[in-house]
Amino acid sequence: MSSLVSPLQAVPVLETSRLVLRGFRADDFAAWFALSRTPAYHRYFGSEPMPAEEVWKLVLRSAGHWVLLGYGFWAVEEKASGRFVGAVGFLNLKRDLAPALGEAPEMGWVVDPAAHGQGYATEAVAAAVAWGEAHFGPVRTVCIIHPENQPSLRLAAKFGYREYARTTYKGEPIVLLERPGAG
Repeated sequence: MSSLVSPLQAVPVLETSRLVLRGFRADDFAAWFALSRTPAYHRYFGSEPMPAEEVWKLVLRSAGHWVLLGYGFWAVEEKASGRFVGAVGFLNLKRDLAPALGEAPEMGWVVDPAAHGQGYATEAVAAAVAWGEAHFGPVRTVCIIHPENQPSLRLAAKFGYREYARTTYKGEPIVLLERPGAG
């Protein structure tokens, strides 16, 4: 008989000076749904906010990645207040795009626009990148970013991601970036 592991037990908790990166919980849905309604959040993902069903799928996908692949997204919360301020991590969505991302872990991040300018994205991405280096070893990781999302492009560059192609995904232009594995 196999025993099931709680997804929350499988997700490592990372702490920085101001943030806690932890597994998603069902009660994160309300905060992520509120975040998804802000134009600054969804402007690079489509012209309309995501419906509740799609946001719920993001929460479930985050938990499922950890169970099936041993990596995924963390919920990012502010230590001082416990407030949900975003998400960061790695995923593999088997995206239908060319050139294909292959099996390289795809890094992603989103920070509540109300928390922009406070260095939270840099702090969270630094913690996730360090975890990724320790977990994956010296492997290539990738990310996709809308070409108009200059803050995210600058953040990716700060962590060694470099553009290698431009294409479209779901009818939107995107930049493909990679961070070669050390070694």
